[in-house]
Amino acid sequence: MHSQASSTKQKPIIVALDYPSIEQAMKMANQLDPSKCRVKVGKELFTRSGPAIIESLSAKGFDVFLDLKFHDIPNTVAKAVRAAAEQGVWMVNVHASGGRKMMECAANELAKVVDNRTLLIAVTVLTSMQRSDLVEIGLDVDPQEHVRRLAELTQKSGLDGVVCSAQEVAMLRKIVSSDFALVTPGIRLEGDSSDDQQRIMTPGSALALGSSYLVIGRPITKAASPMAALLAIENDIAQA
Repeated sequence: MHSQASSTKQKPIIVALDYPSIEQAMKMANQLDPSKCRVKVGKELFTRSGPAIIESLSAKGFDVFLDLKFHDIPNTVAKAVRAAAEQGVWMVNVHASGGRKMMECAANELAKVVDNRTLLIAVTVLTSMQRSDLVEIGLDVDPQEHVRRLAELTQKSGLDGVVCSAQEVAMLRKIVSSDFALVTPGIRLEGDSSDDQQRIMTPGSALALGSSYLVIGRPITKAASPMAALLAIENDIAQA
């Protein structure tokens, strides 16, 4: 487990670079300040551009969260997580629903990487899912209860944190250790569009409840001035 406290206070904002090309992603990254935020690379961008996007962002000084949500047999996931760490990503994730063996195997593999500084976190329940969605896949359980169960399993498996919605942060802070990272998507300022996120909250509120990192996409990347939007979010955090 890594200590989260010092780095979180300085840079809790992770900007989601949800673009189809490395050119568009880097155009946005060039408008941001790596001392003020980190960046997230997801499935479409990584599938189209590969490791080159990680190299380009790292060269600019950005901490990269590689958001590929690995979910496979334990050995396969462990090797993928190791590959991410060896490329120098700051954070990588898996699906907690892959189970204890998969998560433990990935954490153990990560521990073998020399001077490893990569954080390994797990996704609990996707923020787009509601109870009816869980029922359809055979889980007749309240989403919050399922999140709680998976977060506890993730911590027991030796990972550094989970992705969860802001609505679940207060509940999780009661059951996980203080250095266990809670990474929160679905963050919007008052008046922003909620887009396709079902469970949302303002930045200041989420951090006050115990979020460690805030994943923010469109409110920054679609703004006329992305840095101004980032500073407005910092202001919301400061006022909270």
